[in-house]
Amino acid sequence: MKELNDLISSIRPVKTKFDLIRIGGANDGGYLVPDDLKGITACFSPGVADTATFEADLCRRGIGSHLADASVDGPPKGITPLSFTKKFLGGVNDEINVTLDRWLLRENCNTSKDLILQMDIEGSEYATILAMPSLFQFRIIVMEIHHAHLWFNNPLAWNIVSTFFAKLLKKHHVVHIHPNNNCPFVSVDGFLVPDTFEITLLRKDRSEALGYVDSFPHPLDAPNVLDKPDRPLPEGWFK
Repeated sequence: MKELNDLISSIRPVKTKFDLIRIGGANDGGYLVPDDLKGITACFSPGVADTATFEADLCRRGIGSHLADASVDGPPKGITPLSFTKKFLGGVNDEINVTLDRWLLRENCNTSKDLILQMDIEGSEYATILAMPSLFQFRIIVMEIHHAHLWFNNPLAWNIVSTFFAKLLKKHHVVHIHPNNNCPFVSVDGFLVPDTFEITLLRKDRSEALGYVDSFPHPLDAPNVLDKPDRPLPEGWFK
């Protein structure tokens, strides 16, 4: 499938002048990000879990977080966020949903260029990103991408996916990918695709690309769930 090969080539992780560090817990909820946190003013983190190790770690580094999730009544214990919005993030604004640009505007961060977006919203990432006019506000983007097995069902799904990635890549480099070991891999014409994976991006004005990453997993990678073996990124994604 030429389209898949082209997509995987476009998101092949690159090296930058910043090393990767781990923010958050040793397993689920921890992510690898570029060591380029100085000057970041806030994190926007939709999707609230029972713990918030990523946000707590950022807080210890002087970076507060805005949280949003309609499925819970407030933030988890152990963290005091900058704000909590009881809405889902998505592609429309209504009683239960809010778009990313409206959320930024509500928190007076719509003109900032020094934010982190950390997003795990169970498939709503596609509509959220496509509805956002610009992603330039976010120096670093970390998200889980879900439901890769649905990418190949029909041309409409593939058009959404390809547009989603094109928007992410317009102003950002992909610097890391890690499959979620709690989810299966799918085979497309013999090419292995993790159904859910974490992806980290860095805005291109922060560093030029210094060649491709040619070895996975990263030493700081860890399995999302401990009772299953970690599943490294298949070689076809980086070689």
